[in-house]
Amino acid sequence: KTPTRTVNVDFEQMRFGGFSTSNRERTQVAEEFRLVKRPLLLNAFQKGPNALRHGNMIMVASSRSGEGKTFCAVSLALSMASERDLTVLLIDADVAKPDVPRVLGFETDKGLVDVAADPSLDISDVMLKTNVENLTIVPAGRPHPHANELLASDRMGRIFDEMSERYPNRIIVIDSPPALMSSIGGVLALHVGQVLFVVEADRTSQSAVDQSLAL
Repeated sequence: KTPTRTVNVDFEQMRFGGFSTSNRERTQVAEEFRLVKRPLLLNAFQKGPNALRHGNMIMVASSRSGEGKTFCAVSLALSMASERDLTVLLIDADVAKPDVPRVLGFETDKGLVDVAADPSLDISDVMLKTNVENLTIVPAGRPHPHANELLASDRMGRIFDEMSERYPNRIIVIDSPPALMSSIGGVLALHVGQVLFVVEADRTSQSAVDQSLAL
């Protein structure tokens, strides 16, 4: 199945928020994410005995909210979507505070939690095509009292595994909930091949980082 709906990313709003919105830009932010993505891409498509299981699935995490995690997840996804011969799926798994649609400037309805709660839904049913070439989004979905348990279910684990293996040229970037504020991050870490951990300079404590990485 192909994504059923197309949404428009609000580039003007994003530029106002400090994002780099074009691969042609030579801003400091754009250059920094070019540096960040290169080793991630090398790991994602490594072959042979050093190949990572689900190396194309990258979780973006932090200790607490407000550290710039979603900014980094969206920036990384946009930078990777500018690569040739590559498609990017950005998943908003921060179900308690889903910021991806707000940051990109569009509204959503169903998403990841709805797929976890309803066996009749396929993940492709909630995928949103965007006006950014090669970028598709899965929003977090509607609030659910048992969202954590649903995302930790065996069914959801199989869905994540299948998403990773379905397309060999797809990168999946997951905006995870803060590690010290939700158990979901620890569950997602079981399925991803790589973790990009965001630390806010001069604010995040060493103990918070140590605790989060242990989880």
